[in-house]
Amino acid sequence: MNDTLENSTSPSHFEIVSVSNRQQQKQFLNFPWTLYAGDENWVPPLRHRQKQLVNFARHPFYEEAEAQTFLAFKDGQVAGRIAAIIDRAHNAYYKERRGMFGFFECIDDQQVAHGLLRAAQDWHAERGNTCMRGPLNPSMNYECGLLIDGFDSPPTFMMTYNPEYYAGLLDSYGMEKAQDLFAFYGHLSMLDNLDPKIDFVTQEAARRFNVKVRPMKPSNFDYEIKTFMDIYNSSVAGNWGFVPMSKSELVEVGKGLKNLIVPELTAIGEVDGRSVGIVFGLLDYNQIIKKTDGRLFPFGFLRFLFQKKTIKRVRMVSTNVKPEFQRWGLVMVLFKDIVQRAIPWGIEDAEFSWVLESNQLSRGSLERGGAKKIKTYRIYDYNWS
Repeated sequence: MNDTLENSTSPSHFEIVSVSNRQQQKQFLNFPWTLYAGDENWVPPLRHRQKQLVNFARHPFYEEAEAQTFLAFKDGQVAGRIAAIIDRAHNAYYKERRGMFGFFECIDDQQVAHGLLRAAQDWHAERGNTCMRGPLNPSMNYECGLLIDGFDSPPTFMMTYNPEYYAGLLDSYGMEKAQDLFAFYGHLSMLDNLDPKIDFVTQEAARRFNVKVRPMKPSNFDYEIKTFMDIYNSSVAGNWGFVPMSKSELVEVGKGLKNLIVPELTAIGEVDGRSVGIVFGLLDYNQIIKKTDGRLFPFGFLRFLFQKKTIKRVRMVSTNVKPEFQRWGLVMVLFKDIVQRAIPWGIEDAEFSWVLESNQLSRGSLERGGAKKIKTYRIYDYNWS
């Protein structure tokens, strides 16, 4: 593919450019601040982390992956962006020749959107890929999915957000739904109306397995992260789109979470001295990120440390139990422990996200517990073979 694609039939000047220098990288990273100006629900990304995840700075994901970013210009102004991503770990795991796309942002213009998607498709086709999936930023282990329902509130920490017109732009290109992801909402007041059967199942699970529950220990954080990944990789191995994280990615994730995790919002279940389940939540740091405009330094990091107690919402990120202990109510034992410690902390409500549409077990558990579905995100597929 040429570095620049032009459409001479349009009365306005339009081009797609392969990002190849620092100025273009800066334009790629800064475009959302222009696009979302005035949108009260938008929360800026953490700037340095975004730079890593698009491969403008080192990140271990790209030890087994590569990406090419593109910018769209209309009449000399940035009008959109996209990243074409080859996730070799995914392709090896599923034995596919699938390309990915992510970090898609675009003005409400079909020509611009189609030009960006075509640039990503052509880049993948030149490398022998026969289909494309996204948006993944840059994989299912990070932020992913296009928001298609639930535009009336901001996203929680590490969840995506986009204008409502994006779905129409992707649909018009011929993208098709691959899988939906859901976010569920729960408030402490809902606990008063829980089905008594849930409490019975919880007590029975605790008794049957003699479960010992403990919070994560910050003093032994590296071990705790390895424990989490062991449970996570075994519990979701059969889930749609799952790809295990590499060891180097695990180290990077641990570095990012070490100062963000609140032990009171975590629970590890042990049976016969073996860790078999984990539930952990992250405070909804987005309210702090918005105040710092996505900057951690020089003072944003201090806000994270000293304003934790002002946050009353938690995003429940992980509810994972090893396969042999699933369907026995063990996860409810862990949730009960977290609730007992979250109330003194001051937590008032929680978002459970994200949950695969095809994950009937997790969806059913949340719905029986009274959680309400509040947002839907979509991952798209596009085939050209």
